[in-house]
Amino acid sequence: MERIFAKSTLREFWEKYPESEQYLKTWFDTVKCSDWKNPNDVKQTYANASILKDSRIVFNIKGNSFRLVAKFNFEKQWVFIRFIGTHEQYEKIDVSSI
Repeated sequence: MERIFAKSTLREFWEKYPESEQYLKTWFDTVKCSDWKNPNDVKQTYANASILKDSRIVFNIKGNSFRLVAKFNFEKQWVFIRFIGTHEQYEKIDVSSI
């Protein structure tokens, strides 16, 4: 993927939850180096990712301790981080509207 918006969101999160840092850095590097054309390509790399409507994908981070929701524009190769939080925080959001 050409652009990920925004790494600062991840950095702010791992400063609050240091145990997530290496997992988020790995996710960032994996996504940045990927050439995904559609959600099925994402599933080839992240089998446990949940594909939602409106090009949103939920990733389990650190064995599902954390959840990351990203919105993809496969045509432009852009990824927008819409949410990162604990599993408990994730349960309180409407993932289809963020």
